[in-house]
Amino acid sequence: MLRLSADPEPPSTPEPEAANAFRAVEIISGNLHTGLIILCDHASNALPPEYGSLGLPQTQLERHIGYDIGAAGVTRALAARLGAPAVLSCFSRLLIDPNRGEDDPTLVMRLSDGAVVPGNRHADAAEVERRIALYHRPYHRAIEQQIDAALAAGVVPALFSVHSFTPVWRGVPRPWHVALLWDLDPRFARPMIDALAAPGDLIVGDNEPYDGALRNDCLYRHGTARGLPHALIEIRQDLIADEAGQLAWADRLADLMPALLARPDMREARIFGSRTDAVPPISV
Repeated sequence: MLRLSADPEPPSTPEPEAANAFRAVEIISGNLHTGLIILCDHASNALPPEYGSLGLPQTQLERHIGYDIGAAGVTRALAARLGAPAVLSCFSRLLIDPNRGEDDPTLVMRLSDGAVVPGNRHADAAEVERRIALYHRPYHRAIEQQIDAALAAGVVPALFSVHSFTPVWRGVPRPWHVALLWDLDPRFARPMIDALAAPGDLIVGDNEPYDGALRNDCLYRHGTARGLPHALIEIRQDLIADEAGQLAWADRLADLMPALLARPDMREARIFGSRTDAVPPISV
C-alpha cells in the first residue's frame, strides 16, 4: 500500500546537460495532491546562444511561429492559484517542437507559416538528434518525473496542457474564444467544454482549430499511453496577449478546476486508446 505524505514535493528542476548551459525546462513546484500537473509546451521563444536567431529577424520569433503567445503567463498564474506543479519548455518551438514525437517530420520546421527558417534548412539527422538530446528529451523527462512522483505518492494526476492560437489564420477569422483538444479519453475535456460554455459568454471549440489526436505528441505520450486524464486547452491569443488577460483566464480556469478534478473518474488510470492508429510512444 502506498503511503501518502502530507505535502509531497515534486522533483527539483534537473541540472542542465554538462555541455549545454541553456536551460531546457522550467519546473514550478507544487502540491502533487492537487491531482493536476500543468504543462506548457510552447512557453518560450528563446534560443540557445549558439543558434543565434536561427537566421530570423526578432519580429518573426515574436510571432506565433516562435511560441504560444500568452500561454506561459496563463500557466504560471494558474499554477499559483491552484498550488499545482507545472512544467514549461524554455526554448522556441522553431528550435525543436516538444509537442511532436521524435519521428514526426515537423519536429524541426524548415518553413513555418510562410517564414523560411535559415538555421533549420540544413539540419541533418545528427543535428536533429543533438536537439532532441539537449532540449526535447529533458522536457519530456521532467514531465515523466512529475508524473512518477505523483503516482509514488498515491495520486493519479490529470494533465492540463496550455496552448494558444491565432485570431486569424490565412485571412479567415477564427470564431472560438477557447477550445479543448482531446483524443478518445473524454474525462477532462468534455466536462471542461461544458463548464466553459455554461455562462454563455464564450464560443467554445471542440477539437478546434486543431485535432487533439496526434500520434506521439505530448499528451499522447504522457496521457493517452499511460491512461491518465488529460486535456489540451487552446486560448485565442488576443485574449491573453497581456498580463491582465492572462490573469483573467487563469482565474476563470482555476474556478472550474476543483469540481472537474473531484470527479471520481479523474482519479483513476484507464486506457481509452487513440484515433491515431496508435503505436507505442517513443521512450525517453
